[in-house]
Amino acid sequence: MTHTTVTSTTSTTDTTTPSGLRSLYLIRVVFSLIWVALVFTTSASLVSTDRPTVIAAVLLIVYPLWDVIATLLERRLAGTGSTNRVSAINMVLGLATTAGMITAVFSTIGTALLVFGVWALLSGAIQLVVAIRRRRTVGAQWPMVISGGQSVLAGATVAATSASATSSLSTVAGYSAFGAFWFLVSTIALSIRSRREQR
Repeated sequence: MTHTTVTSTTSTTDTTTPSGLRSLYLIRVVFSLIWVALVFTTSASLVSTDRPTVIAAVLLIVYPLWDVIATLLERRLAGTGSTNRVSAINMVLGLATTAGMITAVFSTIGTALLVFGVWALLSGAIQLVVAIRRRRTVGAQWPMVISGGQSVLAGATVAATSASATSSLSTVAGYSAFGAFWFLVSTIALSIRSRREQR
């Protein structure tokens, strides 16, 4: 859900291939599942008033940084280079979030959740826009449309409740798990569409 891959060229054509997107989506699924497992096994009990442990701090910093790396991978896959304004915006957002998270982990879990929530809201909005734009060129984007919309709502909720005594890292772990689910669904949808086109 916060996992935002964006590709649009200066023209109206998206050059990202469905097979390339499938591969990238699967990589994102694997990363998210590993991240979720690590959060649940090491940091899920941390609540808003707690200070992040070293492991929790690393996990929180790595998450938005990975989104930047994934966006770079898609730009390379699509061959859009520096002309892709949307992915550039997404990478700037991811880097800003990473910097904000580095500061937040020296404070409390609640502060980190606030940063995470704002990022999820904004990156979800970007994902939603990109998925809508991709419907005609790549197709099978309905899972990403749903995921982007859910990210916006979930991000707003996480940010709004970040100071609550019951807010914990398990919230963002669950959020990431849903993101992995929608990337997997999107991979399947793209595969089905590709097979239909080959017939």
